[in-house]
Amino acid sequence: MQPADFHPLWQADATALERGLCAGHLPPAWVMLLFGDGSPTRHLGLATGRPVGVEVVSMAAAAGDRHAPAAVAAVGAPRIRREVWLTHPGGERLAHAVSWWPQAVVDAHLRDRTLPIWASLADRRTELFRDLRGVSLGRSALLETGFGRRGPFWRRHYLFWRDGRPLTLIVETFSPALDSWLGSSQARPGLPDACPECAARR
Repeated sequence: MQPADFHPLWQADATALERGLCAGHLPPAWVMLLFGDGSPTRHLGLATGRPVGVEVVSMAAAAGDRHAPAAVAAVGAPRIRREVWLTHPGGERLAHAVSWWPQAVVDAHLRDRTLPIWASLADRRTELFRDLRGVSLGRSALLETGFGRRGPFWRRHYLFWRDGRPLTLIVETFSPALDSWLGSSQARPGLPDACPECAARR
């Protein structure tokens, strides 16, 4: 599944995110998931009360990065592209994630491909800084099939930094199934005109 299949209705870059654009118009749990700096796998596990599984779709040499966010250029080459579903024990897919890693980092930190990223890095006591680069709301036919849910879907992408250098770029897209635990992902009414995605959802 390529990120190119995702068609944004609205998107905000890091500058807009620093102004808190739209953050006050979703339930607090959704705001923390999209705009916070914690591990989504851990947060989803806490929210659902069950451990979140990882369904690895692929993990192989990146065959070109033309569909990745521009920030992928900060990740050292040659790069490995990893694609996974994050799943509830009952089989429900909660999130989809694609990440790009330098080959050397994969060899050192992601030897067990079935583990969530945070678990692999925490096991080695790796200190990281999550640099949120964008949040968007969009549609994807492939994600509708994969989640078994209709969009639009919330998505975010960020860089992980370690020791002052970019470690990986991660793109995460979340299923509306999370509404059962986090509250409705439909934006609240009375939103500012500067927030186009809100109008799209009304």
